[in-house]
Amino acid sequence: MRGRPDGGQKKRLITSVFVVAIFIGFLYAYYGSSNRGSSALEYGKSLRKLGSSYLGGEDDNDGKQDEASKFGDVEDDVVPKSFPVCDDRHSELIPCLDRNLIYQMRLKLDLSLMEHYERHCPPPERRFNCLIPPPSGYKVPIKWPKSRDEVWKANIPHTHLAHEKSDQNWMVVKGEKIIFPGGGTHFHYGADKYIASIANMLNFSNDNINNEGRLRTVLDVGCGVASFGAYLLSSDVITMSLAPNDVHQNQIQFALERGIPAYLGVLGTKRLPYPSRSFELAHCSRCRIDWLQRDGILLLELDRLLRPGGYFAYSSPEAYAQDEEDLRIWKEMSALVERMCWRIAAKRNQTVVWQKPLNNDCYMARAPGTLPPLCHSDDDPDAVYGVQMEACITPYSDHDQKARGSGLAPWPARLTAPSPRLADFGYSSEMFEKDTELWRNRVDSYWNLLSPKIQSNSLRNLMDMKAHLGSFAAALKEKDVWVMNVVPEDGPNTLKLIYDRGLIGSIHNWCEAYSTYPRTYDLLHAWTVFSDIEKRGCSGEDLLLEMDRILRPTGFVIIRDKQLVVDFIKKYLRALNWEAVATTADASSDSDQDGDEVVFIVQKKIWLTSESLRDTE
Repeated sequence: MRGRPDGGQKKRLITSVFVVAIFIGFLYAYYGSSNRGSSALEYGKSLRKLGSSYLGGEDDNDGKQDEASKFGDVEDDVVPKSFPVCDDRHSELIPCLDRNLIYQMRLKLDLSLMEHYERHCPPPERRFNCLIPPPSGYKVPIKWPKSRDEVWKANIPHTHLAHEKSDQNWMVVKGEKIIFPGGGTHFHYGADKYIASIANMLNFSNDNINNEGRLRTVLDVGCGVASFGAYLLSSDVITMSLAPNDVHQNQIQFALERGIPAYLGVLGTKRLPYPSRSFELAHCSRCRIDWLQRDGILLLELDRLLRPGGYFAYSSPEAYAQDEEDLRIWKEMSALVERMCWRIAAKRNQTVVWQKPLNNDCYMARAPGTLPPLCHSDDDPDAVYGVQMEACITPYSDHDQKARGSGLAPWPARLTAPSPRLADFGYSSEMFEKDTELWRNRVDSYWNLLSPKIQSNSLRNLMDMKAHLGSFAAALKEKDVWVMNVVPEDGPNTLKLIYDRGLIGSIHNWCEAYSTYPRTYDLLHAWTVFSDIEKRGCSGEDLLLEMDRILRPTGFVIIRDKQLVVDFIKKYLRALNWEAVATTADASSDSDQDGDEVVFIVQKKIWLTSESLRDTE
């Protein structure tokens, strides 16, 4: 028989419901407010807020773009008041170079071909959608040029290289800092002396590696902590220091923290993201690369990247050791480069320098059937993004054949001299000069807007996210900065024109994460990048999260885009812990966007998670 409800039970039920309601309200207030200093631990699929995926156009709505990511369609009530903060163990996350992702997805990769060090971007359900926290005790980086020789240990709390390479002077831990004496595996006594010795071997005037401005761009393969590139800077030579995220983890992170140009990449199965004929010198010092594998395909990739008459400096035991294995490798490598028409320019002690031919004459004189073959005429040597390497020699164009070289002016004249390869795009010298002047004026305007916030040494590592002809970087020549010029992979491949100006950069797709560590750039310049990715169906919100990942605390973003884009970004400032610095309209726009472009400058605040704060205390 059912009795009447017990009054005590009813009161307890009401009390329980009231307590639960208060608890839920507390959670909403906590996670709905600004997440500055929060300690959110969730990550991965559970954080895909509002159906948006991290760095991609796909989502759970059959590939339709999330309405919250369309410019002009974002309502205040759907903009997050805060983004979750990733777990502290993800403070160095590189989404497309994440080995944990490889293990989780059980990708079948050939380790012998270094495929596990190549880019493998996460699918939508595995993409992060949270702010990357700085490590415990993070400090604003030491300024250039002092940073060349020392960085804060707390910013990159990894000291294993200091112990592993203690006899080679890579780096030394000293109190709260990590010191870089300038040594390397092959140059224990300093990169400066080693660089001078290479210049001396090649009979360059005054033992200066820049060869009176004719040698400007360098590729350093297996660069370590990039001391070789660091010491080339004083000779007006800029180096793309390249290394994978391998057993020597964080070497590229150290390089960028020092203010040295560097990129995470590997000679594996795909072409490096640089166009053909980009570098005057390639360098490998004990880089532990098997150059003979797969019919010399890795050496042929260097050949693609070297300019006519370019050099490959190789310091390795095979160049001097007398044991049986090293002698075998040297013999086979010598035969390979001879068939590639390289000649020995100099050989001394432990270093050999080969030189690439100036024209096609040697290739045409080879016996029929000689390997490696010439590439097919329909092969585009400048198609690089996700393109497989080919074990073939890229012959020179008719222009290079006639010019017996690249035809470039010496540095610094080449910065403002029209490239011979402008004709590949139908661009005239007048168009080039107009673009150079336009961006000179724009950069002057940028610096006027930034002047209340920066000192002469506030900025060092800059990225132009849509570099076009490289005129943004060219306008900064007199400032003590360097620029990573990024050319989107779906547009005109103008990166070769940028290299012809004596600048450096890479090809990239901004629907994916960039190959760099978090907190590595002081300033990002985004000219119509948001409008471009919207056309591809990718998420502007995801791009904001990626920009926050690679931007240093206290760093700046210059957005130059249509008003709708700027309005969209303004809605996310609080969630990203960014603050507005300046906004101005620009009627000088020559883009195909609707209306005039708007310049919007923001600064990233410095913040720590509650866990980091506790660790610091």
